[in-house]
Amino acid sequence: MIGEDQGVIDASARPTVLPGTGQVALVLASASQARAMLLAKAGVPFHADPANIDEAEVKLSLKGEGATAMQAAETLAELKARHVSRRHAGALVLGADQILERAGTWFDKPADRDEAAAHLRALAGKRHTLETAVCIVQDGTRIWHHNTRALLRMRPFGEAFLADYLELMGEASLLSVGAYAIEGPGLQLFEQIEGDYFTVLGLPLLPLLGFLRTHGVIAA
Repeated sequence: MIGEDQGVIDASARPTVLPGTGQVALVLASASQARAMLLAKAGVPFHADPANIDEAEVKLSLKGEGATAMQAAETLAELKARHVSRRHAGALVLGADQILERAGTWFDKPADRDEAAAHLRALAGKRHTLETAVCIVQDGTRIWHHNTRALLRMRPFGEAFLADYLELMGEASLLSVGAYAIEGPGLQLFEQIEGDYFTVLGLPLLPLLGFLRTHGVIAA
């Protein structure tokens, strides 16, 4: 894993506190069930308010301007958090984004089973990266962010395995970039994974928990 942690903390900030709990309000600017589940299982109190932005259009624009996949992931994470922050004065708003890159090509979530199969064929026997960015925005100002990368190599596989895999996964294969989830049967697609497990899932949880401890969202 190659990671970069850059934090800018505003010590004068006064986050919103949840009534009757003393806990700081955390808002997840995402509709991702996987990210919500990771936070919930880690015991982090939050509520989700997805950002309504055209991610595909933003990515297309950034790629046209020569942005790297990591730069695009960071921009999108912050854009989501800033957008949702307008609706939650004082709250800490968490934005996250992940881009799968292989040889300069950025992969989005597949639109259907045929596209999922095409993505997996393109990745089979090759190495790709997952560029993941998270940030915290408060009242429109980014106060923390963390970028990290995981390197994954898919094993070669045949059409029979591919058909069986897609049949087993069903609609779930359309929920993630690359049409896989390593916490399930998707792990069978791989021969090597280098990087933090939570980064692969789309939310580098350990550095995030460190930030949340210092800001009263969870106990220190």
